[in-house]
Amino acid sequence: MEPTDWTVMELAARFGSAAGLGLLVGFEREHSLKGEKTFAGARTFAFIAFLGAMAAHLQARHGADWMVVAAFLAVSALVTVSYFITGRDGQVGTTTEVSALFTFLVGALCGWGELGVAAGAGVAGLFLLSIKEWSDRLAQRLSEEDVVAAVKFAVITAIILPLLPNRAYGPIEALQVLNPFKIWLMVVLISGLNFASYILVKLVGQRHGLGLTGILGGLVSSTAVTLGFSQRSKLEPPLAAALTLGILLAWTVMFVRVVILVSVVSRDLAIRLAGGIGLMAAVSLALCGFLWWRERTGEKETGTVQSGQNPFDLSEAVKFGVLFGVVTFVAKAAQVYFGDTGLYIAGGLAGLTDVDAISLSMANLTNTTSADLGPAARTVLIAVLSNTLVKGGMAVFLGGAAMRRRMLPFTLVLLGSGVVAAFLIG
Repeated sequence: MEPTDWTVMELAARFGSAAGLGLLVGFEREHSLKGEKTFAGARTFAFIAFLGAMAAHLQARHGADWMVVAAFLAVSALVTVSYFITGRDGQVGTTTEVSALFTFLVGALCGWGELGVAAGAGVAGLFLLSIKEWSDRLAQRLSEEDVVAAVKFAVITAIILPLLPNRAYGPIEALQVLNPFKIWLMVVLISGLNFASYILVKLVGQRHGLGLTGILGGLVSSTAVTLGFSQRSKLEPPLAAALTLGILLAWTVMFVRVVILVSVVSRDLAIRLAGGIGLMAAVSLALCGFLWWRERTGEKETGTVQSGQNPFDLSEAVKFGVLFGVVTFVAKAAQVYFGDTGLYIAGGLAGLTDVDAISLSMANLTNTTSADLGPAARTVLIAVLSNTLVKGGMAVFLGGAAMRRRMLPFTLVLLGSGVVAAFLIG
């Protein structure tokens, strides 16, 4: 938009947004520093943001490229003087001073018309300011091993992953399904879920942290949650109950996610699946409630259960990445050589690693070819049952004895509900 096209309403939105975001940051600072001396309160922060917006507006309207830089240097000088004054009184923290510079830049974004970016940055800044107690508590609980593990995770995520080719390889064109980027992405996912659960446990306690990780992990990969938590149960037996609950929560989310995913492509197929897979989700949720009630009332641990050692284990994650690649290749080969008539076999094989791909394939098939909903629904259900069986095997054979005692009957109950689901689907 040219400067001459600016309307009163747009200018009001820009300057009003700047002042509003500045006030919010100022209110947060006043609340956090209650009883302490500070150079800026809510009104001062609003003025700083307003100054940034005005400097950006003048720069854009009159071509004064120096205006924002000059105003930023002026605010920086004020902040520097404030820091030395408060530092003499023993207050060496710089959060308020840095927040003032941040607020100026947010105001400048508003002045340039980048209201969405400004709002996002402002909310993110407020979030960081509001988690002071949590971040301080986490910093006190982190060990040197935790920091090293975080660095390793950053290396495999930010350095190795982008360097891998994002293309499929295979001996023939029909079997080109081995994608190094996607396979390593699974390695990153497993490592990240393990590390995230460890951090959440340190922050909110074992049951809440592992349960939250299970729910969030189920949105991405319940297989990764199962593998990671199963391995961890062997290293930390006292966490077996919480880890089992996290796995069951991830499975429950996966059941619901399949129906929602299919509904995006084929509403009719989703309706056909809802009764059967919905039953499995309900049974899984009931098992979660039973496990939570039993551990809460019948098997309470004595004392405080610690978060244990850092679960980051790259070698185990790499092993799963190799396994994931092998199973993906075998499943694709079976699908190619059995042809379209092998839907059920393809569903069972695809479910060994993932249910999303086969679910979307069946949904698309029913939409584009008017295929019978029955076979398509049964194929998706077979994939879900196959996936549940594989994950149950992971928990039983890779998990510790305490998890094995819980997961074996739970898995059998869920598979039994899947048999009932097959009759409901028809």
